[in-house]
Formats: sequence, structure tokens, C-alpha cells
Amino acid sequence: MLVQAMKRRLSKEENQKGFTLIELLAVIVILGIIAVIAIPMISGIINNTGDKADLATARQAYEAARMYVTTELDGNPGTRDIPIIGTAAVAASGSTAASPATGLMHMNFLENPLVLPSTKENIIGGIVKYTSGDLDPTTAVTLITANKNLTFTKEQILKTKLK
Repeated sequence: MLVQAMKRRLSKEENQKGFTLIELLAVIVILGIIAVIAIPMISGIINNTGDKADLATARQAYEAARMYVTTELDGNPGTRDIPIIGTAAVAASGSTAASPATGLMHMNFLENPLVLPSTKENIIGGIVKYTSGDLDPTTAVTLITANKNLTFTKEQILKTKLK
């Protein structure tokens, strides 16, 4: 009799297919824990990537200004703000002199239009600022879009590695 009961029990288990409710709940709980951990990490990585891309764009503007200083100013920028885009003249700070179509984009030292990677907006203004022949320590590069103004320090710009 015991043998027959065991055979019936085993035959029932062999016919059962799928997972029990507890097994399914355990899997759902594990997936929930993974999601709680992974989602903030992924969004942090995405935000970090945008900030780094913006800094790389600022470094690109700095490199364009360096080329401009080397080719047009004989390597001596003095104290001046070099516009990224616009019609303001590349002149010494405080000067009101102006000439049409100047700025790093208009002089073909930078791609036109230049886009801020984090927001995908066109850069509509900005400067690379030199003080006494060197990048300004606090406001080396400023990038301006319709909705965002970003300022980068000399240290941030020079620490950026170009690839």
C-alpha cells in the first residue's frame, strides 16, 4: 500500500509542469532588487557622460582659440576675450572695436554650428578668456545656449584629455 501511494505521488509530480507561486514571487522580488540598484546607477552614468561631453566641447573651443592665437596673434593672446561665435571683435578687453563675422566659428576655427552635447542645443555664444597671456583661472571658457550657460575653469580645461 505504501508503494502504491508513493507511485501515485511520484506520478503526480511528474505530470506537474511550471513553477510554484512561491518560486515566481522569489524571482519577482530578486528582479525588483536588481532594478532598485541598477536604475539610479544607469541614470548617474548618463548624467556624467553629458557633463564630460560638455567639458570636451569647452576643450575643443580652447584648442580652437589656441590655433587662432598661434596663427593670427603670433602666439601672444595678451588680455582678451576671444568670442566663439558672433560679430564682436577679437580685441583686447575693454576695447569697443568691432569687425563683421568674427569669432572662432565664423573664422572656421570651430565647426559651425557647434552643439552642446548634454542638451543637443546649438551654442549661440561664449568666449575663451585670456588674462595676461594665459587662460583666465576662473572663467577660462564660457559656452552659451538658449537655455544654459556653462563656465569652465582653467584647471578643468587643461585636465581634460583629448582622444
